[in-house]
Amino acid sequence: MAINYNWDCKTVDVFPTKDSKANVIHTIHWKYTGTENNHSSTLIGTLIIDTEDLSSFTEFDDLTNNDISSWVENSLGSEEISRFKKQIED
Repeated sequence: MAINYNWDCKTVDVFPTKDSKANVIHTIHWKYTGTENNHSSTLIGTLIIDTEDLSSFTEFDDLTNNDISSWVENSLGSEEISRFKKQIED
């Protein structure tokens, strides 16, 4: 059976207001879990978000775990994620 990988990026730190925007995420606390049968392994980390340019700002209430997970994936890059998967496999 293949390992099922899952991001949990639901814990974030926000600036209450910044540049007239509310709840601007500046830090993401992520968990990356691999599960196979009844066994799982989790890596945890944080990602600091650049909040200097808010031109593509999305309202906090409109963000999903998938949205925030994609920020983490894009920031880390495919090589780092591959390395995470290898760590979880071992």
